[in-house]
This record gives sequence, structure tokens and C-alpha cells, in this order.
Amino acid sequence: MTILILESVPLSLRGQLTRWMIEVKAGVFVGKTSALVREKLWERACKHSKDGGCVLIHNARTEQGFDIWLHGRCSREIVDMEGLKLIRVPKAEDRGDAEQATGGVSVTSLSS
Repeated sequence: MTILILESVPLSLRGQLTRWMIEVKAGVFVGKTSALVREKLWERACKHSKDGGCVLIHNARTEQGFDIWLHGRCSREIVDMEGLKLIRVPKAEDRGDAEQATGGVSVTSLSS
């Protein structure tokens, strides 16, 4: 299972993704894709997201059974705690500092 959540992205990107996944709610896509298709869709989402943000959640051989990837301006951050991925909602002052330091872009690697 693959879940792709898009925040503040162009409508054209959402339209492109409906070819492979179902949009169950505005910006929330669900589907069952191969690893290759998932990575191609992720590349497309990151490339065309402009100033928006992308979150990808997919099955993986981890302790939690899934992996999470983030790109762009997302309202959440991933915190790795001894191999477990947790979600953190940054404080307003933290977001400003992080955006200034990274140009507003936060990307996790594609390695699982």
C-alpha cells in the first residue's frame, strides 16, 4: 500500500497522480504500486510540487512495517528515534529557523 499526501501543490500534479492512484480526499492519494512506480511517482511529485510539500508512506521491511519520505514545505517533521520514525509538529519559531537554514526544503533519502 502506498499513501501520498500533497500540501499546496498545483492541481495539474494532482491530476497526473490520479492515473495511478485514487484521490480519496483532496491531496490524499492511495494505491498499490510496485517499488519502481512508487519511486517514479515520488520523483514526479517532488519535481512538480513547486512551493508545496509531499509526504509518502509505503510498506517497508522495518520494525514499524512502513517508511515515510518528506519533501518540501511540510507541516510535520520526521524524527528518527533509534530506528523508529516518529512525527513531530515543529513550533512556529523552529519552522522559521529550519526554513531559513535549508531554504524551506526538507528531504529524506530514498533508501529504506
